[in-house]
Amino acid sequence: MTHRISGRAGVLTTALGATLLVCAAALPAAAAPTGTVNCTSAKAGLADKLKKDITAALANRKGTVAVGLYDRTAGTTCTLNAATAYDSASTVKVTVLATLLWDAKKQNRYLTDTEDALATAMITQSDNDATSTLWKQLGVAKIQGFLTAAGMTKTVPGADGYWGLTQENVTDEQKLLKLITAKNSVLSDKSRAYILKLMGQVVADQRWGTPAGAPSSVAVHVKNGWLQRSAHGWRVHSLGTFNGAGHDYVISVLTQDNSTMDYGVTTIQNVAKAIHKDLVPTTSGITRYTPTSRPSEAFVAVPPRG
Repeated sequence: MTHRISGRAGVLTTALGATLLVCAAALPAAAAPTGTVNCTSAKAGLADKLKKDITAALANRKGTVAVGLYDRTAGTTCTLNAATAYDSASTVKVTVLATLLWDAKKQNRYLTDTEDALATAMITQSDNDATSTLWKQLGVAKIQGFLTAAGMTKTVPGADGYWGLTQENVTDEQKLLKLITAKNSVLSDKSRAYILKLMGQVVADQRWGTPAGAPSSVAVHVKNGWLQRSAHGWRVHSLGTFNGAGHDYVISVLTQDNSTMDYGVTTIQNVAKAIHKDLVPTTSGITRYTPTSRPSEAFVAVPPRG
């Protein structure tokens, strides 16, 4: 296992730092996603269309799914199970980077070369070792400080260095993406641009999920997370921001109770394709990445405590 690949699931260790192997345990059949998609829009007919198409995208899928959409330009919002909590897996890395930049702003300083290298690896390659280093450097108190400043009141940082077990929901992840994509008092414009730059440079085989179906006229920024545990199977999440073709929108999709990683990816991409199609109609939509193979087991690792 390389640490780059380990970022795909990254979260658990024993106190001695031994790697924990989480096997694909037999899971009870998960029910189809429950809850009602709720949409509002200033554009006539768009809310009803989004509700219908997102619901249809999930109609034959199993698992637990939460969805958030916000489009500034069309005054459009959609939510499904937005308050449901999930293990964050690697999506928390966006919060770690935002905390680092928020803290640097408070100290009126630039990132060091080391911090820049760690942040780049953490976001573009989902590097677990880099994340653990920054998490330990910041400490939970600073991470909680950023969450408070950002109004992310339901996000709970993972304890004892288990950053991938941070509890998050769609409501808070949408708050984070909104902060990244519009001027605000929490993150400087340069900080926001830096986060978006790194999310725009994620390695090719991790650009699945919310970018699926995004037209070529839209700039894509993404961070995904994936983690298998014995209870609730695979958690597979995707955060994305999209700008272009007269639109400025953000999407969060969090899932668990997936039988395989592939299954969760497909669920997310079904939702994403419906959203992009409705927001930015085009005859030449593209899927930037379709997974062809996935590990049958997940290695989940974080450095020892202390």
